[in-house]
Amino acid sequence: MTTGLGYHPAMLGLRFVLEVTALVCFGYWAWKVSPGALRYVAVVAVPLLVAVAWGVFATPGDESRSGDAVVATAGGLRLLLELAVFFGGAAALYAAGATVPAVVLTAVLIAYHAASFDRIAWLLRH
Repeated sequence: MTTGLGYHPAMLGLRFVLEVTALVCFGYWAWKVSPGALRYVAVVAVPLLVAVAWGVFATPGDESRSGDAVVATAGGLRLLLELAVFFGGAAALYAAGATVPAVVLTAVLIAYHAASFDRIAWLLRH
């Protein structure tokens, strides 16, 4: 079992909240940039596509997830995917015109990742 702050239940709970937040940000962006009735499709499709990529590509043995992987992915690649989802959500929020929430989310993400350095190190070793 892996120990460290990045695997603490409170941090895993925060991670889950940040994951959901990122998906909501992608949906908000899709709503703002899509024209007319297409926005009803985009607000569901964009976060769904992000969530599928998020769930399919995983590093086997990652205890911050189930440890299972549909598509086994090297840790470094998984880390890049995670950074793209988390910070992409903040970028989507910014692109949708929600500047202050985007900056706040970015600051929270930086703090979260700094505190989760043990998990990041694990990913880079696997």
